[in-house]
Amino acid sequence: MQPQQNIGGNPSGDQSGAIVCTQCGAPMPKEMRFCRACGNRLGEGPAEYTETVLLPNSPNARARASDPFRPGFTAPMMHSGTRNMAFKRRRRLGGMTWVFIAMAFFFVGGGALSTLKKARTSIPAIVRPAVERSYFGVDNFEATEDGVTFGNVEPPGSPADKAGLVGGDIITRFDGTAVDDDDQMMNLLRDTPPHKTVEVVYVRDGETKTTQLTTISQAEFAELQRAYEKRPEGVARLGFDSGDAHRVEVPGTRIYGVQLDDFNSSGPAALAGLEKRDVIIQFNDIPIRTVSEFISRIHRAIPYTTVKFTIMRGTEKLEIPVKLGK
Repeated sequence: MQPQQNIGGNPSGDQSGAIVCTQCGAPMPKEMRFCRACGNRLGEGPAEYTETVLLPNSPNARARASDPFRPGFTAPMMHSGTRNMAFKRRRRLGGMTWVFIAMAFFFVGGGALSTLKKARTSIPAIVRPAVERSYFGVDNFEATEDGVTFGNVEPPGSPADKAGLVGGDIITRFDGTAVDDDDQMMNLLRDTPPHKTVEVVYVRDGETKTTQLTTISQAEFAELQRAYEKRPEGVARLGFDSGDAHRVEVPGTRIYGVQLDDFNSSGPAALAGLEKRDVIIQFNDIPIRTVSEFISRIHRAIPYTTVKFTIMRGTEKLEIPVKLGK
């Protein structure tokens, strides 16, 4: 280390005056430890090198360009030239730091979604009034070539029953609209308010007929069904299984009936004198055109009452009274 000179000091060693750098001769306060002009170390002490960086415009900067000052490893900065500048290494985030960042995003995102959901649910929904459809009073609709048909009328007292319809009838028009299939028929009932009287055009035995039908609500339909199922009299029986009968066309006519293929030899049918292969075409003057309508008419009759069967035995038409069982 080069010696330093005092400027303005006294012979007794007073260091209150300025000092000069022995390297470049630049004056500076005595408490400085590095020359502000050339960076020469002047003495020992805690002063930071940041106060004594070599200035680019100093008188000796050009002269020292070939031998720039490089402080020790403890100095926080290097020479002002950028090619010798020591860059601080960039710290990378650790694994746990990323975990905490991800958790923070998760909770912030969840809170935002929750707030958005609450905002959406706070908007009152538009409630459309439910439109109750009408009920026709049959078991089910099935599409046919000319319209829709059904197996039987149910329950007793339903709109179709009061209108005189029976299973096997083909509905061609409902309230002035031509009916093509079962889906359209259901849509017409949905568009028809309960208790509306409509005109129904149907075909039976090849003949077109017209009747008036007043629809009912779902609650009224369900009440009719409950009353029928819980009636104290119970249901009547004829003494045959549904599999022992099938729908046939009466030869020489456009009429369909139900042929009995078998029945209980000691049941009401046998006791009344019915024979196998007889074709029932009427039940108490009610046309019988399907097996399900025939069974429905038997069940709704009062047990132990006598009803009139109109049958075809070959080409002969007969009327036979039959006392039903229970």
